[in-house]
Amino acid sequence: MDFAFGARDEAFRAEARTWLAAHRGATRGRDWERTLGATGWIGLGWPEDGYGNRTATLTQQVVWAEEYARCGAPPRSGHIGENLLAPTLLAHGDAGQKRGFLPPVAAGEELWCQGYSEPGAGSDLAGVRTAAVRDGAYYRISGQKIWTSLAHEADWCFVLARTDPRSRRHHGLSFLLVPMDQPGRIEVRPICWLLPAGWAPEPNGPEGRGVSKLRVLARAWPVYVTGAAGLSLLSLAELILPARLEQRGIGVGWAGPLLTVMSVASAVGAFGYGLRSWPGRLATRSVVLMAGMSAAVCLVALIPAALGMAVAPAAAGLLQSGALLTRNLSLREALPSHALAAGYSVMYAAVGAGYAATGSLAGALLRFTTPSTAILAGVALTLSLTAVGWWGEIRARGSARGAGAAGPVGGVGAEGAAVGGGGDAQRGL
Repeated sequence: MDFAFGARDEAFRAEARTWLAAHRGATRGRDWERTLGATGWIGLGWPEDGYGNRTATLTQQVVWAEEYARCGAPPRSGHIGENLLAPTLLAHGDAGQKRGFLPPVAAGEELWCQGYSEPGAGSDLAGVRTAAVRDGAYYRISGQKIWTSLAHEADWCFVLARTDPRSRRHHGLSFLLVPMDQPGRIEVRPICWLLPAGWAPEPNGPEGRGVSKLRVLARAWPVYVTGAAGLSLLSLAELILPARLEQRGIGVGWAGPLLTVMSVASAVGAFGYGLRSWPGRLATRSVVLMAGMSAAVCLVALIPAALGMAVAPAAAGLLQSGALLTRNLSLREALPSHALAAGYSVMYAAVGAGYAATGSLAGALLRFTTPSTAILAGVALTLSLTAVGWWGEIRARGSARGAGAAGPVGGVGAEGAAVGGGGDAQRGL
C-alpha cells in the first residue's frame, strides 16, 4: 500500500503554501478568520459545500494542517464553530439552521464558544445542572458554565442544558444555540489562576492599596520551596530503593516492607511531634529535621549491610512528618487567615513538583550511574531547596522587622518566640 501523497494532494499543498506565505502575517484574531473565510479555507472537512466553504479530501486536510503549522500561521479563533458546531448541525440540524448558522462560520464573521463543563460537572457531563425552561419560541436558561474558551470574544455559545427537570443523568439534555450579546443576562468572568472570586487586585483591600491576594501568596514562597524539599526525599525512597536493593544483591521484594516501615515510622513521628513543645523557630526546626532526613537517606546509599538499609528508612520516616508539620505551621505564620486555603493549595502543588523533580532527576541518573550515586544526587537537590527556602524565610523575617511588622498582615511575618504545643501560635489546630 502506498501512503505517499498523490499528485492532487501535492498541487493542493503548493496552493496552500503559496497562499499562507502571502497572508500569514497580515492579521490575527477575528480579522484572520475573515481572511481565511474569504478564500474558502474554513470548513475544509465539512461533508457539504455551498456555505461559502470548499471541501477537501482527508489527505488534503492533512496537507493543510501541515502547511499551516510549518509556516507558523496565527492561532485560530474560529475553530470551535468550524470543528464542533458545524459538524453537529450538518449531522442533526434542519435546513434552516444550516443556512442560518454555517455561512457566518465559513466566512469567519461569527465566533463560537462551548458551554459544556460546569463547576460540578466537568468530565461527567451527565451531571449537568444548567436548566432551560421553554418560553414560547425560546428557552430561559439558568446556570453556570466553566472552561468556556473564547467566551470573551464569541458571538454565540452552544450550551448543553437540562430541558426536562424530571430527567436524570444523560437523559433530558438539549443542545441550545445561545447569543452571547445579552447584557445583564450573561456574565463572562475570567478564571484567574483557579483562585476564588475576588482575588483580583483590590484598590482598598485588606492587603493594602492595589495589592492582590496573589501577591500575598507569592510572598510565602520560601515555605513552598522548603515544602517541596520535604517530599522530595520520599520520592527517592520510593523510586530508587528497589534499584539500590538490587545493587546490594538483596531481593527487590523487600522494598515493600521497608517502605511500610518508613510509613509507620512517619506516623509515630507525627504523633511524637505533637506531644510536646520543641525549641527554636519553625524555620530553624525545619532545617534541622530536613538535615536529619537527608542524612538518613544518605545512609541508604552508603551502608552495605541489610540491617542498616532497614534502619535508615525508618529514621527518615520518623523525621519526615515533623518536617512537613513545620511547613504547615510556618504557612499559618506567613499568610493572613483569609489567604490560608489558597496558600495550602499552592504549597501542596509545590510539594508535588518537588516529588516529581527529585524522582525524575534520580531516575534519569540511573541510566548513567549507580543507584547510590542517584540517591546522593537527589539528596543534594533536596538540601539545595532547603537552603534556598531557609534563606528566604530569614530574609523575609528581617524585612518584616525592618518595616515594623507585628504579624502576618500581607507578607511573611515574624515567627516570634519558640512555640509550644507543636508549633501552633494561635492555638487554632
